[in-house]
Amino acid sequence: MRVPIAVVGPTATGKSDLGLDLAARLDGEIVNIDAMQLYRGMDIGTAKLPVAQRRGIPHHQLDVLDVTETASVATYQRAAAADVEDILARGRTPVIVGGSMMYVQALLDEWEFPATDPAVRARWEQVLAEQGVAAVHAALRAADPVAAATILPTDGRRMVRALEVVELTGQPFAASAPTIGAPRWNTVVLGVDRDTAELDARIERRTALMFETGLVDEVRGLIDQGLREGVTARRAIGYAQVLAYLDDEYDLNHAEERTFIGTRRYVRRQRSWFRRDPRVRWVDGADPDLLGAALRAIESSAIERGAIESASAIDNAGSIDRTEWTTQ
Repeated sequence: MRVPIAVVGPTATGKSDLGLDLAARLDGEIVNIDAMQLYRGMDIGTAKLPVAQRRGIPHHQLDVLDVTETASVATYQRAAAADVEDILARGRTPVIVGGSMMYVQALLDEWEFPATDPAVRARWEQVLAEQGVAAVHAALRAADPVAAATILPTDGRRMVRALEVVELTGQPFAASAPTIGAPRWNTVVLGVDRDTAELDARIERRTALMFETGLVDEVRGLIDQGLREGVTARRAIGYAQVLAYLDDEYDLNHAEERTFIGTRRYVRRQRSWFRRDPRVRWVDGADPDLLGAALRAIESSAIERGAIESASAIDNAGSIDRTEWTTQ
């Protein structure tokens, strides 16, 4: 049977292009695992591939939420798992592409989420709304110092969730995290990264291009659709900075600079998160034979785990000759 391929890693490393190349080679379909690309209309600021550039390859978990809706890891987990299993049932290869860290772990490790209590969450959300992220961070620091040290002090929504879990379970937030083991569906996990200086330059160019090609107008249009009322969408990197610019908090150049800085900071977190996962096979996004390197990494990983019969499926050029991988 086929096994899914997950292409993960930091933003701007080239995951989308590699995902398309793999899907084309392995008779695959793309399953998005970027939380902000779930939103309709959030295209420029999320570097979402336009339909015309998708090579006719089906994409799943794109444009499934309005900006007024709250993105949920648990909801995504159920929907994306159904997509993966449907693709497998049709004899095709799921290629899971993106860098949203908790979403990746939820999907591949079958994370069972702690129960939620609307009253408890509402109480902490009120603290966040009325007193700001600093007050929520201080409360979390008192309740769970480890969680407070690992969650960004600006990530109010995640801190609220951590406080809710701690209050409901009496355990640290980390106690609810999944144990890393064999990935679901025997998925082969590829990580794409680049030299830090090169990646920073790519982020800077991409940020400038977003502003040049209409990010501000995109945000203006989304405001009419309720972006300001959204819990998660309005906090997305780039969108939050443009909203602040439109509110006269700073000028457009500063909005672009803060978007670049925010993206670079997020990339460091992604890299740290994914580098801790021993299942990830890393490839260099700058490799001129990136597809070949990825195919070799896939075959090597699959052989080690007994997912395919032998190394004979790989030719001298590094491309896999067969895509029906038989389990032993």
